[in-house]
Amino acid sequence: MTETVLMIGTRKGLWLARSADRVDWKLEGPDELRSEVHAVAFDRRADSPRMFMASRSWHWGPQLLRSDDLGRTWQRSDEGAIKFPEDTGASLEAVWSIAPSPADPDVVWAGTEPSALFRSTDRGESFTMVRSLWDHPHRPQWGAGFGGQAIHTLLPHPTDPDQLTVAMSTGGVYRTFDAGETWAPANVGIKAEFFPGEVQYPEFGQCVHKVARDADDPDRLYAQNHGGVYRSDDRGDSWTSIADGLPSDFGFPVVAHPRRGGTVFVLPLGGADARYPVDGDCRVYRSTDAGGSWQALGRGLPDDFYSAVMRDAMCADGGDPAGIYFGSRDGTVMASADEGESWRPVAEHLPDVLCVRAAEL
Repeated sequence: MTETVLMIGTRKGLWLARSADRVDWKLEGPDELRSEVHAVAFDRRADSPRMFMASRSWHWGPQLLRSDDLGRTWQRSDEGAIKFPEDTGASLEAVWSIAPSPADPDVVWAGTEPSALFRSTDRGESFTMVRSLWDHPHRPQWGAGFGGQAIHTLLPHPTDPDQLTVAMSTGGVYRTFDAGETWAPANVGIKAEFFPGEVQYPEFGQCVHKVARDADDPDRLYAQNHGGVYRSDDRGDSWTSIADGLPSDFGFPVVAHPRRGGTVFVLPLGGADARYPVDGDCRVYRSTDAGGSWQALGRGLPDDFYSAVMRDAMCADGGDPAGIYFGSRDGTVMASADEGESWRPVAEHLPDVLCVRAAEL
């Protein structure tokens, strides 16, 4: 029997929600109660699925944990899985993103604060820093977003292990086509509205909030920025705005449908000053034509909702129809089993939700 498992990372630990029908949910947890959980991930490439949790303990500091029994127990690598080399003069503040490579069966990528990229070749038990990105001449000019300076988006190519797209706040989108030997920015057409007027389209320095890859066309990307919703049809060589039809171009998450190309979901907020849904009306917006038009989806979602949804706190599962999920900073977690047409709560009154990930197991 298929079971849907939803990982919910919060300011005070990890909860798991399980459901056989994506309607009724059983909530379990918390694990790592004294930790902020910044990132979670499923690795389904092997016969036995592996789950990852990136936590920052109030006592032990940041660490990456893994579970091979669907969250019943968690393991840590000896002396920590991710460490900055001594000669960098830096130390790990948090792990913000985890991405198993679909094109390389043992590789797992991790993005950190400060902005650095790490690679594992043993399914996440140990990691090595990708020095070419750390040593990039742009790095000293990457700034810190409101949440810190971190690589929060990792998009391994689905079939080419040499291609990887990353995004950071602030710094923008960067790509490699040679397995990380070299990196180049990919921000043409993305506006940095917080820069002076004459330099609002810089080579790098944009505050990208999240990037997603299209299900059918791996060269098509979607980006939600600090002001701006964009699409690229050429792997990030150039970007065009797809914000027309949305009540606001500010938000944090962007989620691509797991199977249907051209379908993408966003959750607009009122702006950098009002970081809650426009007029307090919680609505997910869906496009089925790659951002050409948008439909508001709100059946079952609350009005008078004055809470934000963060960049990793929205996701899709692999079901048919796809399930869509989001968690908010007031501890509400909502689920849709019909691709956003209707919604119901999974959990309420949890701590501040930082990340959610779902999988059909």
